[in-house]
Amino acid sequence: MKRILLLAALAVTLLPVAFSQNMFRGNLTHTGVYDSEGPRQFKGVKWAFQTGGPVVSSPTVTDGAAYVGSDDRQLYAVNLATGKEKWKYKSTWVNATPAVRDGTVYFGTSIPAFFIALDAATGKERHKFDAHVPVFSSPALAGGLAYFGSFSGKFYAVDVNDEKLAWQFQTEASAKLAPMYLAADGTINYPVVFKSNFFEDMTRAGARLFELGAIVSSPVVDHGVVYVGSADGNLYALE
Repeated sequence: MKRILLLAALAVTLLPVAFSQNMFRGNLTHTGVYDSEGPRQFKGVKWAFQTGGPVVSSPTVTDGAAYVGSDDRQLYAVNLATGKEKWKYKSTWVNATPAVRDGTVYFGTSIPAFFIALDAATGKERHKFDAHVPVFSSPALAGGLAYFGSFSGKFYAVDVNDEKLAWQFQTEASAKLAPMYLAADGTINYPVVFKSNFFEDMTRAGARLFELGAIVSSPVVDHGVVYVGSADGNLYALE
């Protein structure tokens, strides 16, 4: 129950932002500019694909398919021409936008918290990285690395070929408060994060994790520098 409450508390802080191509906002600099045109006049609904829960994740569109997460704990691949399901992968809440490159789909999950790589054609899992705390940050792929943040206040650079950690950054708030809000294994310390009744849990659990300097923004990569925002009020330039 506490995990469900936490996911609800975190999800209400986020809204779907923009349509995507092969990663969040179309490219590594998040300009939101796309090569193709949209409809100049509304003609009607081409198709609607029904999932089993709210869709907070923005879709990624490439190679004839749309990849999108849902709060029904699935990541879906949907045929662009027909609106029919190609495959689905059972996970946990997927609120971030997937990134797709070289036939692989990359995305983060909630609880349990992983950064996962799937075969884009079949949905078969290739490998995954244990992030311990929910990943709502949409990944950016540059070179051989995937960049993303988590609610723990940590920012990760992970090798896209084997999901091994290349390097990480931790906010000052995270380093200070993690011993209190996180358990020894890096997961959420539920007795501390959830202190009293249902309503306080809903309104304050997410806020306590934000105190860690949670990184839910999606990174931008430009000229060897990664730019990412944090709940601690900082925009970081990491090199």
